Amino acid sequence: MNYGSLISADLAEAVQMDRDDDSRMREGMSLEARSLVLRARAGDCEAFERLMILHRRQVLGTAVRILHRPEDAKDAAQEVFLKLYRYLPRIRADAELRPWLYRVTVNVCHDMMRKIGRFLPAPLENHADERERISSAEPGIEAVLVMQDRRRILHEALQTLPFKEKTALVLRDIEGLSTEETAHILGSTAATVRSQVASARIRIRRYCDRRLRRKK
Repeated sequence: MNYGSLISADLAEAVQMDRDDDSRMREGMSLEARSLVLRARAGDCEAFERLMILHRRQVLGTAVRILHRPEDAKDAAQEVFLKLYRYLPRIRADAELRPWLYRVTVNVCHDMMRKIGRFLPAPLENHADERERISSAEPGIEAVLVMQDRRRILHEALQTLPFKEKTALVLRDIEGLSTEETAHILGSTAATVRSQVASARIRIRRYCDRRLRRKK
């Protein structure tokens, strides 16, 4: 996927960093997870804790991209894992756990957003003094700060999207799931997901272009 043509060249690397960080953590999880599900269902508390560790990044990462605020994402993750513990006896040991967790995470985040209302992140200008202080203190840190700004702009842009478009884009473009997997998780159709993602990409690109032009 060429993100430069979808969002902007400056933000392409920020998106890929999010995807690369998560994909490395997902490698080799399934077999271990299936063994842990069996042990946890038998009452092995250490096995359930290991399950949470294995999938914590997936759940937290998805939640923070939808809710934006880390404290809300942590609350959502806690609720997701409570549901996992409650429904563990109904989950087949040979089933893939990740899609189930994605579905529950999206539903929990949706419920939270209805309760706490829609919110937007603070503008980047609020962090200007801190960036200047760090930049003057550590030579060579500017490149890191630029990437942090790009990622922050991307996450800001996500919060401007309607919920369905945002979740489709997060699962499809950032989490790296296929259109069919995303549709299955969201209880939708592949055609609907493609439409939602296309619309979300346009909105994201316009928002990011405006923010980046403002910073020049």
